[in-house]
Amino acid sequence: MLCTRCHHFEAAPDGVLCSQCAAPSGFQAPPAGSPKIWLRSPVGLGRATALLLGLAAAVDVFALGADFLMYDVTGDLAVGDTGAAVLDRADLADKLTAAAGSAQLLVMLACAVVFVIWLWRVRRNAEVFAPDGHHKARAWVIAGWVVPIASLWYPRRVVVDIWDASGTGDKPDGHALINIWWTLWLLSQTIGRVLYTAFDEADTSQEIHDSMTQMMVADGLDLVAALVAAAVVLRLTRMQNEKAHQGPAVPVAV
Repeated sequence: MLCTRCHHFEAAPDGVLCSQCAAPSGFQAPPAGSPKIWLRSPVGLGRATALLLGLAAAVDVFALGADFLMYDVTGDLAVGDTGAAVLDRADLADKLTAAAGSAQLLVMLACAVVFVIWLWRVRRNAEVFAPDGHHKARAWVIAGWVVPIASLWYPRRVVVDIWDASGTGDKPDGHALINIWWTLWLLSQTIGRVLYTAFDEADTSQEIHDSMTQMMVADGLDLVAALVAAAVVLRLTRMQNEKAHQGPAVPVAV
């Protein structure tokens, strides 16, 4: 008798599921040459993505410390304090600020790559759960982040559709967490970039001192956005894992 879930492998002699579908993970591996979409566990990718987002938040905390040091020392320089101790602190502040900026850029690039890979995985799973429940084509999982104008709302729409398809209860989970994440992301990528510009254009000690408040706001936005993004990743990953364990998933044609 064929497995009652995947309808591909022979069921175990003492059951109705094959060994693949009866595995504890609840996710089926695709048979060789199969033209279908199959569930694949997002747990490992989800944890890696959340870990990188946590690292991004930690780097933002480091950046906030560097910002405060720069704010403090440029305040001393602005009032004419040029003692050796102040100059040493100014040199340290310059080095820490530069290191924080480089670290933020590197971690952001790593987060972007792993996040999109995770998002692709959960989108494919969501197409198994709800083949007709998506407003945007799968290609927008990637293109939505880089196409001008569309990048303002397409990624959120993709995540909302995945979220709805991955719900495990009769009543779909609300989108409050997604909306908070997306609002913070847009703020960090728009207002945050404007605030960073003020620091880049500052020349005198007083101008740098004044711009550091804006820098701290920008880094604070990045910090909170990273933490909320990690919460979205962990929650959606858990939803899909729970849904895969609840019952059979029917593969659909690509």
